[in-house]
Amino acid sequence: MQDEILKKEQEFHDQWASAIDIEGIKVKDYFEACTAPENRFILKRLGDVSNQYLLDLGCGAGENSVYFASRGARCVAADYSPGMVEVALKLAAANQVEVEGKVINAMDIDFPDNTFDIVYASNLLHHIPDPELTIREMYRVLKPGGVACFWDPLKHNPVINVYRRIATKVRTEDETPLDINIVKTVQSLFTKTTYDTFWIASLWIFLRFYLIEKVNPNEERYWKKIILEQARLEPEYRRLENVDNVLKKIPFVKRFAWNLAVVAMK
Repeated sequence: MQDEILKKEQEFHDQWASAIDIEGIKVKDYFEACTAPENRFILKRLGDVSNQYLLDLGCGAGENSVYFASRGARCVAADYSPGMVEVALKLAAANQVEVEGKVINAMDIDFPDNTFDIVYASNLLHHIPDPELTIREMYRVLKPGGVACFWDPLKHNPVINVYRRIATKVRTEDETPLDINIVKTVQSLFTKTTYDTFWIASLWIFLRFYLIEKVNPNEERYWKKIILEQARLEPEYRRLENVDNVLKKIPFVKRFAWNLAVVAMK
């Protein structure tokens, strides 16, 4: 069953990779845009990554590998999709940085114990049949004192779940958003864990795309659109982010965010 799911994920992402326009990727925005709060949270806790050996697990188009490589990290762009690894290497070349590419099953990472200083994964775990096994693998390949960081969607928000039911052509049928209790798995393994959640009131932007701007969610990926149009969205997003920061102080509200970001030290 797991092999069948992985094969479908691989085929979906290989097909997506074949349509990616490398010239249209603004790498910096994926980490520094106002609408990238998950990565801003991670960057603040990672600090200087120069000379760090970094595994970008589930690298996708390679934005993460290229960003970290441009800041001096030695990066391995790893994905189960050979097509995505190829795109990541092309993006690295276009941005004049060196990145190693490798096809990897995130539930069985093909590296020895204690190899990396940092393992980074964005939007990966909800595509994995056994995300807890992947977290254990991330822990295994980290050096003592190394840092695992990831962000992924949560399953608890009814608004985003409606979006998922509509946007069937831009996501895989087997992907499963995370339960916020996955943080407990991380805490049981790592010596120090910090996390936060993002996008509660700010999900109004998704509603506006659909209800007011009439953006077809099966033709445009909303999670890409918020990065591409971050300059236009910034005034509204900043106001909504302030509301989110208040809402998250209320017990149990954090779980109703769209995305979870975690940084954990081995």
